[in-house]
Amino acid sequence: MVTRRDALKTLGCGALALAAGSSGAAAPAWPPFRDTIAIDALTGTDLFYLKEGDPGVPAALQALRDCGLSGAMIAPAPQGRFWYDDAAFERTKRTMIEWKTVIERYPDAMLIVRAHADLERARRERKVGMIFTFQGTEPLGEDPDRIPMFREMGLRVLQLTHNRRNLIGDGCMEPGNAGLSNLGHQVVERLNAEKIVIDLAHASQRTMREAILASKAPVFIGHSGCRALVDVPRLSYDEELKLLADRGGVLGIIFWPYIRKQGQQMAADVIRHIEYAVNLCGEDHVGIGTDLGISPIELTPAFVKDNAEYMRGMIEDGIFEKDRDPDLQLFPLDLNTADRFEVLAGMLSARGHSDARIAKILGGNFARVMREVWG
Repeated sequence: MVTRRDALKTLGCGALALAAGSSGAAAPAWPPFRDTIAIDALTGTDLFYLKEGDPGVPAALQALRDCGLSGAMIAPAPQGRFWYDDAAFERTKRTMIEWKTVIERYPDAMLIVRAHADLERARRERKVGMIFTFQGTEPLGEDPDRIPMFREMGLRVLQLTHNRRNLIGDGCMEPGNAGLSNLGHQVVERLNAEKIVIDLAHASQRTMREAILASKAPVFIGHSGCRALVDVPRLSYDEELKLLADRGGVLGIIFWPYIRKQGQQMAADVIRHIEYAVNLCGEDHVGIGTDLGISPIELTPAFVKDNAEYMRGMIEDGIFEKDRDPDLQLFPLDLNTADRFEVLAGMLSARGHSDARIAKILGGNFARVMREVWG
């Protein structure tokens, strides 16, 4: 079964914006960038969807070289689907193996992150360190004993829920707002023991709060935003954000239309959420989780048509409000470049943020938690 997100990613593979993919010989937007660990808390590369030799491969590789990321959290499964049967369990393992094969096929551009030292190596060698996560605990089924197996395969972060309820807790779109289940408490305990970072993006308010309190280690809300600015379920309330920060965790600001009530979101909206979160939580607890692919998108007629269909589907599902414009793009138009982290850093610098603060937001805060949890 191909989800709407899968279809959109596949289309994106044929719609790479070659002209927008590189900053070329232009002066750096933020000079310290290339010496900074930059981490996107949810992204991906088109290479996972392209066969070897596909004509889109060179552009995808160029985007990896241009992006400047040291860490990229990638999610082979399950993207919010109920994957509880044996076939789904096997598919998750197979996809992880396939993606690792792709990473190893391009050693000059990527490496697999298993420890904090790999992030340092990726920065030093100008490669993108790929960090495996799942968007939901469905591949575990009812068996926390699968956690060490997945860790051995490379899993280093695990998001507890997606939008819907699963065996662990409620997602943000569930009206009941149930909290962490008994199994959920067992999974949190096991993730702590296995040194896997817990991610609470997409969680309901109660599940988020209870998991933050249950975890003995700092956690992520990897790709979300500030609900005080835009009151939608996918964003997070101040109460949980302050609790997250008090216990050492990090919020990643998403780039999706959630961060603006109406109209096309832009870099200014990303910055508004970053600055609100910094003022609320402190500069040690804010990062970036774009939930976008690394490659920029060319707005071809085919892409625009498919994107509108995707948006209409999410509006019908209640992910976006009924009055949202289906012609919105999922990405800020002025950050539709592979080097968007550096561009954003330049904008933050122009607004008076210190280099030290910018480095923390770009990835230093996520790296701190990863070092603390992974050891």
